[in-house]
Amino acid sequence: MCMNSQLSILLVEDNALNQRIVTFSLKKYNHEVSIANNGLEAVEQFQKTSFDVILMDIMMPVMDGLEATQKIRSIEEENKVGKRTPIIAITANTMDNDRDKCISYGMDEFMAKPFDMEKLNSIFKQMKILG
Repeated sequence: MCMNSQLSILLVEDNALNQRIVTFSLKKYNHEVSIANNGLEAVEQFQKTSFDVILMDIMMPVMDGLEATQKIRSIEEENKVGKRTPIIAITANTMDNDRDKCISYGMDEFMAKPFDMEKLNSIFKQMKILG
């Protein structure tokens, strides 16, 4: 993590408009944003690059966010990296059991859409991703 609190963030989102909104919001805080259009792309990017945090949509084509999270967690375990990359679900599914399901699949936190930068910043602070 850089001293100016700039994070390297992987945004996993299949909706182009949501990609633009979230990227614009994150870049206002000088975060570096990489985009994956589905869970499979997220897993592939994760294998090539280290990220400070992953923002993961749940409902996506090709591979959903839950399966992608499981794959990322198993890669971390296999590689014995010792570092667990925080994964935050960003989803329109906001039933109580949706949060529990995301956590059970290996995600660390849960945020409902629409995207809210203030809420995300408080999650970052709570998870000690940002100071």
